[in-house]
Amino acid sequence: MKVINIYQAKTQLSQLVDRSLAGEEIVIGRYGKPVVSLQVVAPTPTRSSGLLEGKIVIPKDFDDENPVIEALFYE
Repeated sequence: MKVINIYQAKTQLSQLVDRSLAGEEIVIGRYGKPVVSLQVVAPTPTRSSGLLEGKIVIPKDFDDENPVIEALFYE
């Protein structure tokens, strides 16, 4: 494991990111001692719309006034 000093990491950050993406373990150190490692973050899964289409039905009177609920808030 080769330790790269902080100054070198600052000047070559984009190259270090490319090397890390290629699978190389990158360790950044201070005064020759390992401090942190550069790791690849797993991509977040994408969400698709319409998964519940046709499975959930909202009644037409969903937002009509309800006297019981109105009484709870506006007595």
